Amino acid sequence: MNKITYALLGMAAVAFVGCADLDYNEASNRDEDWTYNSPLNGVKALVYDVYAQMPSEFKDDSYGNGALIASATDESEFALSFSPIHKYFNGGWTPSNPFSTTWDRSYRAITQVHMYLERIHKIDLSDYKYDPDYQTMVQQFEIFPYELRFLRTYFYFELVRAYGDVPLVTTTLTNEQANSVERTPAKDVFKFIINELDAVAEYLPVSYNDIPGQEIGRATRGAALALKARVLLYQASPLFNTDNNKELWKEAAAASKVIIDNAQRWGYKLSEYAKLWGHDTFTNSEFIFVLGTQASNTFEQYNYPVGVENGNSGNCPTQALVDAYEYQADGKTFKEKHPGDVDVTTENPYDGLDPRFELTVVKNGDLWPSNTTQQIAIETYQSGFNGAPKYGATPTGYYLKKFVDGNCVTTANNQTTTRHNWIVMRLAEVYLNYAEAMYNYYGNADEQGDFGMSANEAINVLRNRPDIMMPEFQGNNGFEERYIRERMVELAFEGQRFWDVRRWKKGAEFFKNVDVADFKLNGNGNLILNRVTKTRQWDEKYNLYPIPQSEIQKNGNLKQNPNW
Repeated sequence: MNKITYALLGMAAVAFVGCADLDYNEASNRDEDWTYNSPLNGVKALVYDVYAQMPSEFKDDSYGNGALIASATDESEFALSFSPIHKYFNGGWTPSNPFSTTWDRSYRAITQVHMYLERIHKIDLSDYKYDPDYQTMVQQFEIFPYELRFLRTYFYFELVRAYGDVPLVTTTLTNEQANSVERTPAKDVFKFIINELDAVAEYLPVSYNDIPGQEIGRATRGAALALKARVLLYQASPLFNTDNNKELWKEAAAASKVIIDNAQRWGYKLSEYAKLWGHDTFTNSEFIFVLGTQASNTFEQYNYPVGVENGNSGNCPTQALVDAYEYQADGKTFKEKHPGDVDVTTENPYDGLDPRFELTVVKNGDLWPSNTTQQIAIETYQSGFNGAPKYGATPTGYYLKKFVDGNCVTTANNQTTTRHNWIVMRLAEVYLNYAEAMYNYYGNADEQGDFGMSANEAINVLRNRPDIMMPEFQGNNGFEERYIRERMVELAFEGQRFWDVRRWKKGAEFFKNVDVADFKLNGNGNLILNRVTKTRQWDEKYNLYPIPQSEIQKNGNLKQNPNW
């Protein structure tokens, strides 16, 4: 029998997915015999099932009605008041109504990984040895365990950042065992993830370009190490680093620098900002881990403005986000120059802003969407064509452009579709992670230390991109505030802000009072931006998710997170 054997099966997973083109579809009702006796179909289906459970805000609709998790932060407010996303800050978030599927989904995927790793000895490809693609099959099946072990680490990262201490399980359990496990300290879960990634990274390919028959969207070495760098950053952050161990920041900086130093060799480089979420972008050089979707225009229908046919307004950028953008001329923020109400007609406050603003936000007067069938001049002011009191109009004065393909036509009889990428990891984030870790370790944004690049220099790599060209970061004064702003602007709507503010333990500062814009025409017909502060619920217990009450009831050894 021509069995496939694998080394290091007792060690664990690694690497990250490059560009997502895998057709991830969960199969069901498979029995074990079919899975392992028909490996070309059964085992591959199991592997793809695990990939399919990777969280993508484009695919899952996890937060209801097309809401992004950004709408549970100061980046955005969701236009439809009945969307479940509002439970994160309106008092509806409870252990009995935990909202998130992170616990169930992650442990389901982890269990599938364990099933595979414990049954590898059953995989037999001898029936295919005369197939012309036999060597390709062998290559593919040799990589599967490392892909799955990486995925296991990712799901554990999802769990630990959401819940803190979680049961760390590395084998298949009986129902009785599963219902008696205890929570493992977060520091031990972090250690497990980091060790696993270190153990398996070298066994994953840098890319799949030279491996025939491999779909785009698989775990790679660079992605594994990028995940390690992110995990180390979280471990070093105040929410988890309760002893303020500065060495954890140094470890995080070192891990990010590995990606930066090897980026060119591994095929990564920074992209133009606009090309990161353009039409059918799957092979962008900045992508480290991206999840794709089937072609549709669902995201456009969710986020096109009310007044555009089939538009539902969706995730509307806040004034708080707009305030974070700086001017190219002097680096001052929108809010620094316009702290109160603004006469938009006479002051032209949006002129000269960071180019990332125009690529992220639709403002009053913009021609949008870009397809000629539906394009109009957007009116977000009171009684405007796309403004209140029209039902479902933007509650913030702005609409979303980032990730939205304006070329998509959503009219009833002439619809077009596009494919979207949910960006889980890209190179720009690595530079930001490095800068944060360096500053927190050395306390000086100009210090290069052992790594040959300071925090300011890392930020300036992003700000000096030819299509951005923002004033450079210099000196140490106010670095933390400027960095937090830069991270918000660069990664807007990419699902980072929700977790960043929690790991920094700054929820009361950023999420409790959120500014939006209320646009009106004055007696002269001038457009006036009126600032309105909306108050949301925030409690320090929100830094961690509640463990679902159903899990607590099944397992008396599980203790609930504090104050839930």
